[in-house]
This record gives sequence, structure tokens and C-alpha cells, in this order.
Amino acid sequence: MVFIHDTEQNLRAASYLVNTLPGSDDDDTLTTLEDFDAYLRVNPYTGLIRRDQAELDGVRAVRPRLRQLWEVDRDGAVPLVNEMLRDGHALPRLVIHDAFDWHIHATSDDAPLATRILVEAAMAFVDVIRADEYDRVRVCAADDCDGVYVDYSKNGSKRYCDTGNCGNRMNVNAYRRRKARETA
Repeated sequence: MVFIHDTEQNLRAASYLVNTLPGSDDDDTLTTLEDFDAYLRVNPYTGLIRRDQAELDGVRAVRPRLRQLWEVDRDGAVPLVNEMLRDGHALPRLVIHDAFDWHIHATSDDAPLATRILVEAAMAFVDVIRADEYDRVRVCAADDCDGVYVDYSKNGSKRYCDTGNCGNRMNVNAYRRRKARETA
């Protein structure tokens, strides 16, 4: 599935942020300002960015709300997305800057970063919902991982996240089980 650039970028940023939450076997990976800087390097945002503890705390606080988008179906996502847009006082407008062609910003550039992240993620999920592609919003199929991702593959066959080498690990486990059955 191909989404426009800003939609895909915001979906990737949202899943990256959700995957910083403590999971099945993982610790919280967004606890320090250094972790925050690493997130912002991979997921750049425009507008005011303070890079201080208060801003980090705000960004950490939106993660559970974003995680909910992976725990519901398309119809269940609608009220969550609408609430995020309402809470962020979203007022979409077309902008062009840097290397990006016309795209939508839905908050002011000086809104708190956590608000901008929440609203931009909600706007991206609006596109997913409208395109009727919510079945591509997934939780990793690995039995020991609860990482999230959006499947961008052409045929919608991706089953594992990219955070912990899950696909390779599950394939190795399946291979070992097959070999064990063959020798038994």
C-alpha cells in the first residue's frame, strides 16, 4: 500500500514511538534526553522543539493513546482519532517547506511537540481509515513480541515488526521445530 509521503512518515513515527513503550521483554527505550534526541533524528519534526525534560515527558505521555490505535479495528479507531484531533485543536492547512511538497499541518508550529505528534499521527490514521486499509495496522505476530507496525508491502503479507529481528527469529524457531520432528 502506498500512502502519500507525510502520511507514511507520520505512521512510521507513531509506530516507532509506540515501540519505545516497555513491552513483553523490553524496557522503556524513551527515558532520557539522549533517547529523545535519537527519536527526533529518525523522526524529524518541524516547528518548535525544546528538547527538554518537560517536552520528553509530554511525548512519553502520548504513547499509550497512540498504542490504542493498534488495539482496535477500523471502526474502533474513528472515535480515538476524532478525540486526538479535538484534543489537539486540529485546524488543517496546506503548507510547503524544506524538501517537502504541499502537505497538511493541522496544528500551529509552536504547539507543544506532543500535541503535534498526536495530531499528525491522527491525521495519518484518517488516511488509513478513509483508504479502508486498517487491516495493515498490525501488532507483531511473533509469540514474544508486542511491537507495532504498518504493513506497506504490496500484497499485505508482512507479519512481523522491524524492531527485534522477529521475522528471522521466528523462521529460525520454525526451522528448528521442523528439524526436531524429522529426527524424532
